[in-house]
Amino acid sequence: MASGTKPLLGHVCVVTGASRGIGKGVALQLSEAGATVYITARNRETLEQAAAEVQSRGGKCVPVVCDSTREEDVAALFQRVRQEQAGRLDVLVNSAFSAVTTLSKEIGVPFWETEPSLWDTVNNAGLRGNYFCAVHAARLMVPAGRGLIVIISSPGGLRYMFDVPYGVGKAACDRLAADCGVELRPFGVACVSLWPGLVRTELVVEQAEDVKKLFKNLSERLANKAESPEVSGKCVVALASDPHVMRHSGKVVLSPDLARLYRFKDVDGRDVYNYISVREILTELMPKLSSLFWFIPRFITFPKWALALYSSKFAIYPPIQPADFKPVKKE
Repeated sequence: MASGTKPLLGHVCVVTGASRGIGKGVALQLSEAGATVYITARNRETLEQAAAEVQSRGGKCVPVVCDSTREEDVAALFQRVRQEQAGRLDVLVNSAFSAVTTLSKEIGVPFWETEPSLWDTVNNAGLRGNYFCAVHAARLMVPAGRGLIVIISSPGGLRYMFDVPYGVGKAACDRLAADCGVELRPFGVACVSLWPGLVRTELVVEQAEDVKKLFKNLSERLANKAESPEVSGKCVVALASDPHVMRHSGKVVLSPDLARLYRFKDVDGRDVYNYISVREILTELMPKLSSLFWFIPRFITFPKWALALYSSKFAIYPPIQPADFKPVKKE
């Protein structure tokens, strides 16, 4: 985004789980783009601190204490937006997630040895709350014939990551975006699932030792390429500013792909790390041979169809041969 421009001036946005982390990073960028941003969290003190920082970026910030697991809280949030903004809502970003600390403690523990309530801890504020918010946001967006819903997800929706409830929840978030996209398309409302890369959130930094357990298979070199929380914000601003955003609707979009498409960098000026780049993946897998991969352009990535095929739920069995059958003896 060029200096001094306000592409979202006059836009009304809601960002859940925005007192810190990715949600806060999104709110900061939306405010910098000139939007009015309603941010939510459960803790009033941290929420108001975040609101002051968001407001300082140039837009207007309205903090609303809201528990995304409570349908009545979500309904009240969107009713407030309806009343205060004359029914206008341009962007919803579902970023509420309350299980980072729990995940770090439960990593490596098989699902049958954890409390079944781990499912609710991981998915109530995220998946369940995402659906509540999408319903209420759509009730404002559909009559207006425009809008963007972004669900923050992760590659955990593609393959096993952390634990069973996390992976199932993220896969469901991706499907939520896809299916909402189908029903919203005739009304000009876009819905996407956004996969950031590894993100340097405040909680990740604070719990560095636990995070090492979470990402124990990552090299130090890769961890140093983690993106800031505001990269997700730049992704949302770019999508919300794109008159052709419907081309993305119903899809999973990746932060490095959007950074390349819309030509932006991280807030520190670095390129957004492309975690599906062929060169980067080969370098991670075979670091001793990294000098052999330098000629592969970073923008060459593994095709999305290959990723989808890799995660396919449909097993491919070898053809059944007659010899595989044994005759049944008749008595």
